[in-house]
Amino acid sequence: MASILTANPELTENSAEAPYREAPCNIDAEQALLGALLVNNDALSRLGDQLRAEHFYEPLHRRIFEAIHKFHDKGQIANPVTLKHYFDQDQALADIGGGAYLSKLAAAAVGVINVADYSHMIYDLALKRQIIGIGEEMVNVAYAHKIETPAATQIENAEQKLFNLSAEGAADRGFQSLKKSVIEAIKHAEHAHKHSGLVGISTGFLDLNTILGGLHKSDLLILAGRPSMGKTALATNIAYQACLELVRDGEKKNLNARDTGCVGFFSLEMSAEQLTTRLLSCASKLDSSGIFNGKISADQFSSLVMASKEMSSLPFFIDDTPALSIASLRSRARRLKRVHNLKLLVVDYLQLVRGNDSLAMNSRVQEVTEITQGLKAIAKELDIPVLALSQLSRAVEQRPDKRPQLSDLRESGSIEQDADVVMFIYREEYYLSREQPREGTPEHSKWQADMDSALNIAEVIIAKHRNGPIDTAKLHFNGRLTQFTDLDERHQS
Repeated sequence: MASILTANPELTENSAEAPYREAPCNIDAEQALLGALLVNNDALSRLGDQLRAEHFYEPLHRRIFEAIHKFHDKGQIANPVTLKHYFDQDQALADIGGGAYLSKLAAAAVGVINVADYSHMIYDLALKRQIIGIGEEMVNVAYAHKIETPAATQIENAEQKLFNLSAEGAADRGFQSLKKSVIEAIKHAEHAHKHSGLVGISTGFLDLNTILGGLHKSDLLILAGRPSMGKTALATNIAYQACLELVRDGEKKNLNARDTGCVGFFSLEMSAEQLTTRLLSCASKLDSSGIFNGKISADQFSSLVMASKEMSSLPFFIDDTPALSIASLRSRARRLKRVHNLKLLVVDYLQLVRGNDSLAMNSRVQEVTEITQGLKAIAKELDIPVLALSQLSRAVEQRPDKRPQLSDLRESGSIEQDADVVMFIYREEYYLSREQPREGTPEHSKWQADMDSALNIAEVIIAKHRNGPIDTAKLHFNGRLTQFTDLDERHQS
């Protein structure tokens, strides 16, 4: 204690012989801030919520800061006289003069006007000490040689701690005046008006953009459907079109690659090669199975090469690591945001993401709850839209009308609860094609008429929309290219 508040001459004389590095701190700034608060308790209102007791380097200063807060919260005055009685039994304060130290703090107060500057300095030094702590922990863990903690996991853990540290205090915005909120709302409305209602990132589909207004920042969007409905195809199309839109917007504004941003795609089911093949199929207008199996002509291969050259320059990143945990997914998304300015994240699909092992042992419902909350947290922390795909339960197949409902979401009501938007993809053609009656019967004629009306049509049912109406958007689906387009373009494919 005394070595912190009073200099030791012997250490000063021998410092050249035994150099050491002291943790970043500024005792004078801590003393000046506490003194200013003791002189005028109302100065606490200028500190906000960012500075806390644990940010002080000197333990006694932490206790004094906490005491000032306690007195102020109770409507009592915190000054050297009142705090002396409060600290009568505190041996640490007695060792440096008891109440005289509190009086010294108040007497040496430079001025109440400087509390914000002192607060920022103390907080900044506290963050630097935490950075040192994280670094020391990284070194110790790396030296431990634990087989169950591979290097990749250590890196992810370190990144998560650093990101949490960088976000500390930033998320706590506190109250803001209605005047400020009104200004932001007007700016939002003006942007929507100038862009024909499109506020977020374009989906690439007119009807979807009209209903959703684009993909909004900090939103978690769920795209759900039964197998073979085209969930991955639609998500891939949206991600690809969004990436093209980012590039076009960047070119218009003459932005560099970092400011233009990128799209991230976690493909937990398909490999990066398979997903890229689908993208190439859409870009080159060639059959995806033909590309994958090599059944294309020389001219078609030339078209494929041209499409690949155009695609290779797009800021589109795919991670096909299987069975990723929500913590790993979060860490990688943060890294992509930091390095390439992530603007949209797609996760295919939610049920293949792992939660914490401890929760997984309890129930799948808890695990899915953790995953959806984690995805929503990613959207808010990184200020980006997150589009997550989800499977539906088999209950859909048991109904005459097989259009999905919110109750069909598998395993957890938290998917519906945490999502800002829930969309279902439904293709009546898929079910009708499996119910063909015998030819020549009246039933077959009706079935044929139904098939003709449903041919290549997909419905995107918006079943939940936190900031807008629920509605249905109809799209054209080209199964050969696994591509969705606006319905008025159905004859162009």
